[in-house]
Amino acid sequence: MIGFSIAVGVFIILAILLLIFRLHTLVNVMKESDKKAGGGFNKGNAFLFMVFLIGSFGLLFWYSVKNFHLYQLPIASEHGVTTDRLFWITMWITGIVFIITQVLLFYFSFKYRHDENRRALFFPDNNRLELLWTIVPAIVLTILVVYGLFVWNKVMAPAPKNAEVIEIMGYQFAWRVRYPGKDEVLGTHDYRKIDATNEFGLDFTDRAAYDDFVPRELHLPKGQPVELKIRARDVLHSVFAPHFRLKMDAVPGMPTRFWFIPTKSTAEMREETGNSEFNYEIACTEVCGKGHFSMRLLVVVDEPADYEKWKSEQQPWLSKNPEYMAQVPQDLKELAMIKSQSESTKLN
Repeated sequence: MIGFSIAVGVFIILAILLLIFRLHTLVNVMKESDKKAGGGFNKGNAFLFMVFLIGSFGLLFWYSVKNFHLYQLPIASEHGVTTDRLFWITMWITGIVFIITQVLLFYFSFKYRHDENRRALFFPDNNRLELLWTIVPAIVLTILVVYGLFVWNKVMAPAPKNAEVIEIMGYQFAWRVRYPGKDEVLGTHDYRKIDATNEFGLDFTDRAAYDDFVPRELHLPKGQPVELKIRARDVLHSVFAPHFRLKMDAVPGMPTRFWFIPTKSTAEMREETGNSEFNYEIACTEVCGKGHFSMRLLVVVDEPADYEKWKSEQQPWLSKNPEYMAQVPQDLKELAMIKSQSESTKLN
């Protein structure tokens, strides 16, 4: 502890001395008491500017070429092609502009460094130059914004009528998914009915909830539209599935949605990546507490026939939790028993 205090004290003293030295140099320059004040520093700093420019861009290009194959994950959704195209167009335009402006910035700092034999020239304005660097960026940015709005509207448009509707709910610290049963309609939920078992808060006054099922992993049909109805049970979460180019916040009290079409099954992606253990997953990209790191949901993309087979093997949540039959209105109990037991009876 004493050694640390001494080190901090030495650092503070050195910082103060450096500040005093710099202030002294600045005062001398301002007073022109020493015409050569800062001359050596200017030449050295100008040279270091060019070294930094060449070194940093050299490192940037080397790293980019070497790791370019890691910059983009394989695309496994239809809209992913469009969003990636928008991303790379924006990246190329802004990247080229960044390189040009930084080269000019560092070069001008080198070329117009302090020189006793040169006087600076000043001009109050240049209307053509002002128009050039205002209108050109405005046109380019307008094109990018309009293109981005077009892509956004296409992605966020209403899902097709034949879309597979699935609810995904985030809570500290996990994801849960719910599928509609044979009626293809998700039952309503009520936060007041949430408990340790009924995590979704299923409302059993709604007959559509009787055949809903809640699996441990998210299954999706390849080549068919899927609409995710997203919500959060406690704090802000965020649904992120990078291979599908899917990212949407899960907001408490404000349901969100996202629809897409998976284009590659899990088996196909394993073959493409050469990784026999590859799995799609959904992660949370909104820091939501100490257990944020554990919010991972396994996603399986099946061929359509395999998906339908998997769905037929699932049992309604109510059949697995018959004690909740007590919450069903008396006049709907018979219907609830029929809808919740039909699939499980087939399996048995």
